[in-house]
Amino acid sequence: MDWQHVLFDWNQARAFLATVEEGSLSAAGRALGLTQPTLGRQVKALEDDLGIVIFERAGASLQLTPSGKELLEQVRAMRDAANNVSLIASAQSQSIEGSVCITASDVFSVYLLPPILKQLRILAPRLSIDVVAANDIRDLQRREADIAIRHVRPEQPDLIARLLNETNAYFYASSDYLDKRGRPTRIDELRDHDFVSTGSVDRMIGYMKDFGLPLTHDNFRMSSENGMFAWELVRQGFGIAPMSELVGAKTAEVEQLLPDMEPFAVPIWLTTHRELHSSRRIRLVFDTVAEHLSGKISNTA
Repeated sequence: MDWQHVLFDWNQARAFLATVEEGSLSAAGRALGLTQPTLGRQVKALEDDLGIVIFERAGASLQLTPSGKELLEQVRAMRDAANNVSLIASAQSQSIEGSVCITASDVFSVYLLPPILKQLRILAPRLSIDVVAANDIRDLQRREADIAIRHVRPEQPDLIARLLNETNAYFYASSDYLDKRGRPTRIDELRDHDFVSTGSVDRMIGYMKDFGLPLTHDNFRMSSENGMFAWELVRQGFGIAPMSELVGAKTAEVEQLLPDMEPFAVPIWLTTHRELHSSRRIRLVFDTVAEHLSGKISNTA
């Protein structure tokens, strides 16, 4: 290793990353407790040290250059590695153990939680995790769960809620179904297709109507309160359903429909009880989930 040529300054990299994720130099300065001129000098110094242009001005906003986009992935990896070192040190020094209950939807639990659980196993090997994969909202105030991952913000004042980000959802159907029934090219053509509902058909009809798609009960010949079973029906060719692109991309048998349509916005909220947030084991799990999902879902730049 040629250590004399490792001149990368983390403070400069942090200034760059904060500018991207906060959206502007002024917002990044507030997040880091720095003045805007100081932050601007750090970003400029990073460009000078690396010999590349990171940002281009577009009116009053900053846009990443191709070099900046490539650098962004590497700096995010550096941040994640630094956070992991801190978490590992915290877990080992404080002997984090005990149990933590996480509740999330069944689909979310199956497709997105396992990598997080693997990371927690490394960070705190003595910690026990109980996952409640259910679509009903468990009551955190009554300790039915310690941490909840949901698509709606809780209203109870005793809960801490953090909006991690938003992911996009689109309509999906299996290739087998589309080969038989045709591939719609406009949203109004969906009225002639079969749909699979997760939960209440009436609620799904109302939601689709608000989205500009008037469906009836005749469109819904299959439904289930179990999200994984409903998604399996879609995978096996029973009809169309909206789904997060994070899940759709992991399912080889399905195709995304109408890729140019306005997507459904699906917020991801992470919630815990205010008292439990001061617990070391709850804080470790909360922060690990937040870090993983914020990075995975982020559409920044």
